[in-house]
Amino acid sequence: MTKETSGNGNEIIISADSHVMEPHDLWEKGVPASLRDSAPRFTPLPVGEGFQKHPGGQDPHARIGEMETDGLTAEVLYPTLALSLFALDDARMQEACFRVYNDWLIDYCKAAPKRLVGTAAIPLYDADYGIKEMERCKKEGLKGVTIWQVPHPDLPFHSSHYDKFWAAAQAMEMPISLHILTGHSYFKDPNRRKGVEHYRGSVNLKLLDNANALFELIFYGILDRYPRLKIVVVEAEVGWLPFLLQQWDYYYHRFRDRNPPPINKDPSEYFKRQIYATFFNDSVGGRCLEWWGGDNCMWSNDFPHENSTWPNSRKVIQRDLGYLPAEKRVKLVCTNVAKLYNLEIPPA
Repeated sequence: MTKETSGNGNEIIISADSHVMEPHDLWEKGVPASLRDSAPRFTPLPVGEGFQKHPGGQDPHARIGEMETDGLTAEVLYPTLALSLFALDDARMQEACFRVYNDWLIDYCKAAPKRLVGTAAIPLYDADYGIKEMERCKKEGLKGVTIWQVPHPDLPFHSSHYDKFWAAAQAMEMPISLHILTGHSYFKDPNRRKGVEHYRGSVNLKLLDNANALFELIFYGILDRYPRLKIVVVEAEVGWLPFLLQQWDYYYHRFRDRNPPPINKDPSEYFKRQIYATFFNDSVGGRCLEWWGGDNCMWSNDFPHENSTWPNSRKVIQRDLGYLPAEKRVKLVCTNVAKLYNLEIPPA
């Protein structure tokens, strides 16, 4: 292991999944006046409580200091409160809320544009509107987009509704992120998040949402038709993925002659070519990375949330990835994410 990847302060580390913490009243103040009476409202959280664990969630200047404490060079940023807004049933309200959030994020990232890498929240009830918002946010400096991981039941990913959006994201070289807890799934039902059922959601249902989204993108030929489209599976860890891909490949070969899907490669080949996955506290996945996923997986710290690896990210990286060869480890903590988002890597 070289000096640059031995866990000391010289290692360049970029988190592929961190978060901002939006002001609780961002939408009730920011959406057009005609929508304010029904705008989403959130309970204010003092710094130090819940997802508002650190000041840097809202203050980008404080965040830079917190990044220094954790030893990070840059972070890819996702919403916190706005994740739940992907489940809104009102298309116009969702469009207004996401525009307000994206404007706030654009200003936030301006504090350190080479270190704070924003991903825009894109509404997709209307694909044309989504494309225009993606174009606007790219011009303002955001580096990728987040869409619902679980679409509205009337708009499955395999429908033609998304074709122009996939094409536009490919042309603009904007990676598309599918973050957990976004869209129309179990988390819309409050009973699914109480008592014992909370554990089912945190593991079983979360992984099912991820598997179903990837299945549609691969098996329905979306990645085949758009070979330069890049998809990021966010905050679901990675230890489960090699088994899933192994099984998909097996059944693809077993049944393709009598029931051919609209693809001509092994499902795992599409994954290798076009899909990325983030992880932040996955020792099982860390062992898999010895032989799988070196070009597709990206470490993250989930800052500023309460289960973040901050301020011990270097220790966690050493625990889970310290056994890897230097050239593979540097991909996982730095160069994979830098290449995906076209980031400038400073000297060690």
